[in-house]
Amino acid sequence: MNTTLTSNSIIRLKTLVQLTGLSRSTIYDKLNPKSPRFDPLFPRKVCLGARAVGWYMQEVEQWLQGRRFC
Repeated sequence: MNTTLTSNSIIRLKTLVQLTGLSRSTIYDKLNPKSPRFDPLFPRKVCLGARAVGWYMQEVEQWLQGRRFC
């Protein structure tokens, strides 16, 4: 199956981990205001169901472009 991601696609956690290079726990730390790793600019998760979340590809791309690279 060949899947093409567009800017308005919703991606799941596995893909977010691959795109950002961050671990699952670091991603959730970036979303948690009580965490020292909290990042207010990190894309917000989207509820897809009772136990499913995703992220908008466009927001992830924007966040990645805004990062400073060494």
